Amino acid sequence: MLDQAFASDAVLDMVVHTGSISFPPHVEGIGPIGDVLFRRFGQTFENVYTFCIGLPPEPQARTFQCKWLVGMSDKSSGEARVGCGVYEWQFSAESGLVERLTITIEHMKTLPASDVHCIMKWVSHLDYPWCHPEAFVNNSPDLETLEEVIQYVTADSAI
Repeated sequence: MLDQAFASDAVLDMVVHTGSISFPPHVEGIGPIGDVLFRRFGQTFENVYTFCIGLPPEPQARTFQCKWLVGMSDKSSGEARVGCGVYEWQFSAESGLVERLTITIEHMKTLPASDVHCIMKWVSHLDYPWCHPEAFVNNSPDLETLEEVIQYVTADSAI
């Protein structure tokens, strides 16, 4: 399935502005990208809901940026995680496949296992995978820990 989205020589760059999650900063090739984004990530986290904020790119777009939000749970601790940041995509003009993806993680909040139910209830009712920023505020859990994330994804500032 990765070969339907990524070029075989694609590049993944990770810019992490939080200490609560870690990724290798630079990965080259479809196999290693799959290891980082799916196989290893899936060993640690489950119930993963990732949303792109706003409207999808035009069909012939060569580049695209959007904010994102993720809600998930940690398999070993049961804690909830809610994070946000920016995706920056570069697509091949010929194939339309991803040549480069930069994922910036601005915030990654860790919440107690007791909050997993309300986080999952919230994210499971959002439009997927493209969601308008206002939808994140509607019915969001009233948890102080999420304030920075909600403010970030709903801010009008340019990416």
